[in-house]
Amino acid sequence: MNQQQVTVWGAGSWGTALAMVLAKHGRPVSLIARNQGTADKLNAAHENSRYLQGMTFPNSLKAIGQEHPDLPNILDQSFATVLALPCAAAETALIRLRDFKHPVIAANKGINPETLERVDELLIRFVGKSRTLLLSGPSFAAEVATGKPTAITLAAGTLELAREVSTLFDDGNFRVYTSTDLVGVALGGALKNVIAIAAGMAEGMHLGHNALAALVTRGIAEISRLTVACGGQPETMAGLSGLGDLLLTCTGSLSRNRKMGTALASGLSVEKAREYVGQVVEGEKTATAAIKLAKTYQVEMPITYMVYAVLQGDTTPKHALKALMERPQRDE
Repeated sequence: MNQQQVTVWGAGSWGTALAMVLAKHGRPVSLIARNQGTADKLNAAHENSRYLQGMTFPNSLKAIGQEHPDLPNILDQSFATVLALPCAAAETALIRLRDFKHPVIAANKGINPETLERVDELLIRFVGKSRTLLLSGPSFAAEVATGKPTAITLAAGTLELAREVSTLFDDGNFRVYTSTDLVGVALGGALKNVIAIAAGMAEGMHLGHNALAALVTRGIAEISRLTVACGGQPETMAGLSGLGDLLLTCTGSLSRNRKMGTALASGLSVEKAREYVGQVVEGEKTATAAIKLAKTYQVEMPITYMVYAVLQGDTTPKHALKALMERPQRDE
């Protein structure tokens, strides 16, 4: 059993859940919080009461603030670092991580709406391809933290690296499949958040199961078109980081993006819907990036476009639905 030390940077729900999986069998895991005050509270409570209340930390899991003087030494001794920060905050951590030599596993999802940089490209820019891995798939943090069965994809530049790092996740309820399709895993994990906002709108408008099934099916079709155009593999979209993740975020009540869509369908403004969700909704920024990528590669993405239009205030969920249903007939 691989018991080498691991660091998880980001003490939100997902980072905490992954830290708990990694520490389950006694591996020393350092969970990096925004400041030492937060870290001290986590250590004293032995849980992350803000995001995962009642879920007790394994004894080998300890939190530390990102400015703590011991952090450089901890990073130097780590076999790997899991990056579980929102994309907008990831660069600050990566600037510090580039000084070390161990693998960095991105557990965040998104595309920069300004530069159109994917998560894999972001990591490669700072730490190089030989240290870059992506972890993505259908995985709600609360279920992972409580040990419910989860299967997920770990992608790297080589299968050897992916397989070596996958041994860190030695929890029998957390199954890891390996891949070399960094592009496909990155795009599948990001773009599904946009479709999940649409699924939330469908739920909020009480459109029924038929509509949701059609939305998921046509959603994966447009995600696949853009992924292949960007150099990803179509088979990845049929896997855990593609269809699997899409299905979960479109149907699961714990999905923040779906919750955002439901709020918008109820008539809330984008700003009020954000407040209602209360956490980062990656699909918002990703919708802008996806539309820019679709134009660049001349890929048709009607659902994504309508979500973008609603988020921009250019249309309503009701009118977006009407526009989608009245599109010209075509072959599947």
